[in-house]
Amino acid sequence: MSFALVKFLPCGTTIPFIRNRMVALGVSIFLMIGSLAAFGVMGINFGIDFRGGVQADVETALPVEDIRAVADSLGLGESKIQASVAAAGERRSVLVTMPLQEGEGLEGEEAQNQAVLDLRAGLEAGIEDAQILGTATVGGAVSGELVVKGVTAIVVALFFMLIYIWFRFEWQYSVGAIVALTHDVIATIGFFSITQMTFDLATVAAILTIVGYSMNDTVVVYDRIRENLRSYKKLSVEEVLNLSINDTLSRTILTSVTTLLALLALYLIGGATLQGFSAAMIWGVLIGTYSSIFVAAPLLLFTNVNRSTEEDVDVVKF
Repeated sequence: MSFALVKFLPCGTTIPFIRNRMVALGVSIFLMIGSLAAFGVMGINFGIDFRGGVQADVETALPVEDIRAVADSLGLGESKIQASVAAAGERRSVLVTMPLQEGEGLEGEEAQNQAVLDLRAGLEAGIEDAQILGTATVGGAVSGELVVKGVTAIVVALFFMLIYIWFRFEWQYSVGAIVALTHDVIATIGFFSITQMTFDLATVAAILTIVGYSMNDTVVVYDRIRENLRSYKKLSVEEVLNLSINDTLSRTILTSVTTLLALLALYLIGGATLQGFSAAMIWGVLIGTYSSIFVAAPLLLFTNVNRSTEEDVDVVKF
């Protein structure tokens, strides 16, 4: 008996995706405006990587979750824990990073020193076998530089995606792909604004991964669109777009579901350190799948994709 998942996926569907493009356009516009409004009103809960804070290098045999509980109970804010690998019961080096309390600026040396003292005293009191190996501060200049580099990485990724699609297909395809990717990034920023989950360097990595995943999904749909434009000369562009989306639907569902299963496992059992990254990825897979179907493909109708340059070829369907 075969239990192949592909047997249960829909084949030969005729779902009218393109017919409902105006509804999808309204949803996308609402999503982008709402995300920008949430960002403007609520802002983003930047992590220590972007806000600065104090660090303590602690050697202890206490489990990571117990260390996190002690650090969070100090009243200094949400902690970030990085621990080296060690067997249960053995001592390990743990880097505990805490933000400064509201109203305390990193510009003042006195504020920095007091925050370091509070963190050291709290960890020594809460962890019986703690040995403080050293302390340090993460300055505002370093944090500001990380913000600039994070934004630059996202913009550069979008730019090179634009160039790739332009050379791989035509400029009409590149416009649709970049609009879809920008849509995904803005929606992810809105997700973090509304949920107020910690936004750190891991989240930037997640956004870059989302860009790659969404682009991969979009390229698959675009490739089938180009093949069908060559093969079905008598069909309108709208009919070809709809046919192409339905042709790749089973592949899209299979890829998205298997990716989501791995991300859900990471979110549920990966610990607090990976929850922000995995949550961003889960949202990114969902919004990336949506945009490749309802944003990237329908935009070809508005950019008037040129089918006259496509040559007739024999296309093999997989």
